[in-house]
This record gives sequence, structure tokens and C-alpha cells, in this order.
Amino acid sequence: MGLNRFVCRTIAELDAQVTACRACPRLVAWREQVAREKRAAFRDENYWGKPVPGFGPDDARLLVVGLAPAAHGGNRTGRMFTGDRSADVLIAAMYDAGLANQPTSLRADDGLELIGTRVTAPVHCAPPDNKPTPGERDNCRHWLVTELDLLTPTVRGIVVLGGFGWQALLPVLGESGWAVPKPRPRFGHGAHVELAPTRPDRDSLHLFGTYHPSQQNTFTGRLTPAMLTAVLVEAATTVGLPDARP
Repeated sequence: MGLNRFVCRTIAELDAQVTACRACPRLVAWREQVAREKRAAFRDENYWGKPVPGFGPDDARLLVVGLAPAAHGGNRTGRMFTGDRSADVLIAAMYDAGLANQPTSLRADDGLELIGTRVTAPVHCAPPDNKPTPGERDNCRHWLVTELDLLTPTVRGIVVLGGFGWQALLPVLGESGWAVPKPRPRFGHGAHVELAPTRPDRDSLHLFGTYHPSQQNTFTGRLTPAMLTAVLVEAATTVGLPDARP
């Protein structure tokens, strides 16, 4: 937990410190075990096997918040939403919404650029069964607080992918200078709440909810590409990002 005392003055410093974190023994052991054992399809690859930092410009107007890196996605490639089925769905939708320069996210050097948007997660290490514990979520919380603070000059909206991210984010927003209504806003696909600032150096913040683009949701049709794209387009329009759809 000593990393909590570090001061990050830039997104680049934050990303570097995130990748060095070893605060959660269970997650450290799991991510490194996965990196050693690998999936058969990727047996010839060198896995990242470390915490995965956020990805995107440091002057983003929109932040996309997921859950945690996938064991054979971000934990393999070293980049959020890269190299797994959730990435396939999310990045294609972001491309359709004008928030990415290409519709695929396969590896860290594939040329993907996000437009006015950054993606991150409340937990930066791949967890067993994609289920971080409450303690692991809380250990990782200070990274999200810092990321929000560094993005504050420009960020005007957040799209949250799934209920876990929604519940993890709300107390962070309250701590970071926005008024979270009581009772707390409920998560749901298509949810949209505008949060008023509680500090003079904050602006209003729009919070959007969508189901997570996990295989469980996309294979069953609970979340379709069109549903996800619609939320992203609404968020981009609301925060003033130009329509860059091809």
C-alpha cells in the first residue's frame, strides 16, 4: 500500500506506477500464474502479466470504465480491452461511434488510437473468474481517484460498463468532487445521470450506464452492438465530442 503515498503529476506517471503495483497478493499470484501457463492459442507469446494501466489521451472528454483486465486479453497484451472478445465488441462500437480510429484492438502495437476518450477500470489486475474481491477493489481505488483528478480539466462524461464498475465508481465520484444523489442512482443499460460539482475546480459530469460487453451478455443478446453504440454516441454527443463516425 506504500504506492498510495506517491504523487502522480501526469497520466504517464500514473500509468508507470500502476504497472508496478503489487498491493493484492491474490491478484499478483493469479496474473503471474496465467502469464506463465498461458492459453494454448497464445503459447508462443510473452504475456504482460502485470497491472494494466488505462489507455487513451490524457485530455479525454469521455472516460469508459470497465471491470478489470481479462486474463488472456489485457493481462496478455498489456493494454485495456485488447485481444479478447469483450474488446472485439467494445472497440468496434467505439469505432462506429467515432471514438476510435479502427474497429479492432488485437495487440498493443496495432495502431489503435482512441478519439477524445480514455478507457480504464476500477481494478487493474486480472482477477480469477473475473471477480475481484471488495478488498481488492478498495486497494485499487486510489488509482481511479488519481486518474479522475488528472483528467478533470477536460473530462465531462463517464460511460460505465456493467454494475460492478458502477458500484465501484460512485463512491470515487463522491470523494473526487461531485455530488452523488441519495439514494444512489441505480445501474441500468441506458442510465444517464448528471452530477453537479461540489468543488470550484470541477464541472458537471454526465454518467452513463451500459451492460458490460462480456460474452455472457453479447452471446445471449442481452447486449447487442447497436445497443452499446447508441450509448456511446449519446455520451459523445452530450460531452461535445465531434461526430467522427466514418
